[in-house]
Amino acid sequence: MMPEHPFPQHPFKRWMRHAGVPRGLLRFYMLKLLSDKPRSGSEIIEEIEKETGGQWRPSPGSIYPLLAWLQDKGYAEPTPKDDSGLKRYALTEKGKGFLRAQAKFGERFRKKLEFLAPALVGGFHFGINSEELRKIREPARRFVMAVLDLRMTLGEDLSDQTVEEVARILNEGAEKIEAITERIKKR
Repeated sequence: MMPEHPFPQHPFKRWMRHAGVPRGLLRFYMLKLLSDKPRSGSEIIEEIEKETGGQWRPSPGSIYPLLAWLQDKGYAEPTPKDDSGLKRYALTEKGKGFLRAQAKFGERFRKKLEFLAPALVGGFHFGINSEELRKIREPARRFVMAVLDLRMTLGEDLSDQTVEEVARILNEGAEKIEAITERIKKR
């Protein structure tokens, strides 16, 4: 069972529930997961939930028809059952080629996030401080893009030391912003 998200009533989480997952993201994500190692439908669901911090748990009604489609198209094939009895799927060579083609989708999605990040952080705010919040749009965009660019390179042999350094920097930044938020709330 996933641990509860630390901000269960956070406005962004509510927005994501209503905005939905971008078209094609589940297919891209499944291809990527299957390229790492063979997985069952339930393992795919669990991994997506884990990777998104519990923000997204695809339904079996989304996963299993997509697995069947991948198999029908020759992009994935079932592997022999092991001791667990789970039916796992692996990408075929054709599936690996399809994943490379789908990587273009990942780049388009990243560009959409580049547009949305500053708006979510510094825009779409109609309170009395909206002009001041616009000043953080560019830093927010740069921050999100830096994290996304790092995420895109994770498959390129990032060292444990680099990952720990990035985690430390992100935690320090989050702690500083949380402290500012608490200070403002106390006024």
